[in-house]
Amino acid sequence: MARYSIRALSFAGAMLVMTGLAHAHTGAGDASGFVHGFSHPFSGLDHILAMVAVGLYAAQRGGRALWLVPLAFVGMMAVGGVLGVYGVNLPLVELGIAASVIVLGAAVAFEVRLPTAAALGLVGFFAIFHGHAHGAEMPADAAGLSFAAGFMIATAMLHGLGVGLGLATGSLAHGRFDRVVRYTGGAMSLAGIGILAGVL
Repeated sequence: MARYSIRALSFAGAMLVMTGLAHAHTGAGDASGFVHGFSHPFSGLDHILAMVAVGLYAAQRGGRALWLVPLAFVGMMAVGGVLGVYGVNLPLVELGIAASVIVLGAAVAFEVRLPTAAALGLVGFFAIFHGHAHGAEMPADAAGLSFAAGFMIATAMLHGLGVGLGLATGSLAHGRFDRVVRYTGGAMSLAGIGILAGVL
């Protein structure tokens, strides 16, 4: 169990370092292509919190959900990205993004045990809003596929960070650290309310 925790913490740490390094270098190179797309999920607290919450929720669910939940988010985010790039109107995008932080944070806080199909539907629904925002804000001179690859990889890394943290804390010391994950989810949900209210 201790070895498993060390591996999960190492994985989470690697994801954190990689995302930090990538974000620190977003001004270099072709900012309208892959690098710009990669940096976009880091451009707002709402995106970051939602992505990490998906990873935490996947870690709580365990089993097949461990990889299906993040995969569903990334897949449906790609669909939303296409809609955004082609100018398809999606109402209440910003509200949907803020609501994703509130709902996904609450799902972690209360350890909501949805059936796997319902969990996939929930994260997939919110992923469309995030993807639409990424696609709609793509610079006119950006290479679409490179931009999309960038924001999808960055999203997957943030999911990985959440999964790693969730697995590491969930496997330690008699469930005490499970409460840390739940409190983190609660804090995320409150932050989402602050984002919705325009405070954050």
